[in-house]
Amino acid sequence: MSWARSFVRKNGHGFLVSVVVAAAAQFLSEHYGAPAMLMALLLGIAFHFLAEDDEGDCKAGIEFTARTVLRFGVALLGARISVELMVGLGPQLIAVVIFGVILTILFGLLGARLLGRGWRFGILTGGSVAICGASAAMALSAILPKNEHSERNLIFTVLSVTVLSTVAMIAYPILTETFAFDYEVSGVFLGGTIHDVAQVVGAGFSVSDETGEVATLVKLIRVAMLAPVVLIISVLVRRHAEFSDEDEGKRPPILPMFVVGFLIFAILNSLGLIPAVVSEGMANLSRWALLVSIAAVGMKTSLKRILDVGGQAIALIVAETVFIALFVLAGVYFLHM
Repeated sequence: MSWARSFVRKNGHGFLVSVVVAAAAQFLSEHYGAPAMLMALLLGIAFHFLAEDDEGDCKAGIEFTARTVLRFGVALLGARISVELMVGLGPQLIAVVIFGVILTILFGLLGARLLGRGWRFGILTGGSVAICGASAAMALSAILPKNEHSERNLIFTVLSVTVLSTVAMIAYPILTETFAFDYEVSGVFLGGTIHDVAQVVGAGFSVSDETGEVATLVKLIRVAMLAPVVLIISVLVRRHAEFSDEDEGKRPPILPMFVVGFLIFAILNSLGLIPAVVSEGMANLSRWALLVSIAAVGMKTSLKRILDVGGQAIALIVAETVFIALFVLAGVYFLHM
């Protein structure tokens, strides 16, 4: 058990600090209505000095939390996925959602190229907007080769998609009312365009219960795209890194273990082998793991470095948000003509 004591001694302080920051963020979210992810990120940035101290007790634990706890939380997301739920939506609407995810990532890559940004940034922002916001950003960051801008870009992406998702949660339900969408169209639009799961639920159920149920279902289809997208990008990046000296980072594994875990839990849940109460518990544990890890990610990055990202990056992520909204809206409109 000496290894366990050594592990706790090395990582315990940083992990506990991250948990405290996450708990404070959750308190602010519950009592003042602020997005928990955003609060965890901002509070984490305020404690950046803990991650700067090379000889401090917290740095190793913050690194562990930002890396390993993140992967654990993403893997548990699979317990929310069920093939049975998705089949009820119909193949045409599912196709609109899937193509929206794929085209938004490609749009991000193209936009990054046109703006002179690296391909990593295009994948990171496009994937986070297309799939599930902060969770997707952290999962994609875990498999992309690292460079000197990796942490800054991750923090910027998480901060941006959380803010944009909150704005969408307020603005998009107003649009559905303005254009008199029925509950199905409203649900597909909200679930297919808003970045984070919590904001999708908030926006959907603010319109009606039926809209909330459809929006949540559509959002889970986007979440289900996380595993295949990460797998495909991991394979492509691995090949690219093999023939290019552009990156100094290590090549990611062909199939990251957290993706394997995601797929296993999704399959078990689809087969009905995970009881509903256990699935709900795993979903809550996943949310907390991601909240704790984003607090740690915030501690690792200084506010000054985030501000260095520039206006072009902001324009790109806003453009990606507008693109997926217009695509999903057009797809739903043509299907209901």
